[in-house]
Amino acid sequence: MPAVKRHRDGAEKEKEVAASPFMPMFESFRDELDEHHDRREGIIKASRDITAASKKIIFSLQRVRTLKSDIPPKIATEIKDRGAGMRIQFESIAADLTGINAWRYQRQISPGIQEFMEAISFEHYLRTQKLITLEEASKTLPAGVDLTGDDYVLGIFDLVGELMRFAITTMATTGTLPGSKSGENFAEERDILMDLRVLRTAFEALDTTSCGGTGLGKDVEKKMEVMKTCVEKVETAVYGMIIRGRERPKGWVPDLADDRAPPVESY
Repeated sequence: MPAVKRHRDGAEKEKEVAASPFMPMFESFRDELDEHHDRREGIIKASRDITAASKKIIFSLQRVRTLKSDIPPKIATEIKDRGAGMRIQFESIAADLTGINAWRYQRQISPGIQEFMEAISFEHYLRTQKLITLEEASKTLPAGVDLTGDDYVLGIFDLVGELMRFAITTMATTGTLPGSKSGENFAEERDILMDLRVLRTAFEALDTTSCGGTGLGKDVEKKMEVMKTCVEKVETAVYGMIIRGRERPKGWVPDLADDRAPPVESY
């Protein structure tokens, strides 16, 4: 039995552990992992805050009833205040999304950017009746935060749902289909249903077969059916308002409580 080393007072000495030459390396790994998890959690929190603020902006914009006109002052003020808050959130994580980290944390920030994309594209459409481009949308983000093509496309997919709600609600309250006339020529007239059909055609022509295993391929597959359903709901509402509406009394507007009319999806 090996002897036990003791101090002068008789207390047993603690066993000395030889310092491993690999210990500093593993401590460095530990620090890097701690830093990574802290950064990741911060980006997730910012993404959730941006998502919440974007949804509030969309809810405010749903109170608008016209196209190609200025946003009412009260709604514009709400949008401006919430937009300023989102910009602060983006700027707080911009340094964590530089270089290789832009792709390392793409899945964490992507939901917030997609919701932000949906909000700014909806506002842009209400003001101009045009689809915001990738370049225009990129300029609305602070320096250091990139808008990828994937997030742009998925945000536009979600925009279709908001346009559907806007169209049906406007028809129910005003009895008319939102649209604009760019000239006296009938061929130049555009309404929101025509725009939705153009978007549907463009999305159906989108080929994502080469990225089926990626996030874009999976998300497009899920969002495609929802997009088609949204456009069909507007088509059905227009049919009820124009075709069947001829048999209704003057001043009739679509009754969303009617089980034959497409309901407005809840937020």
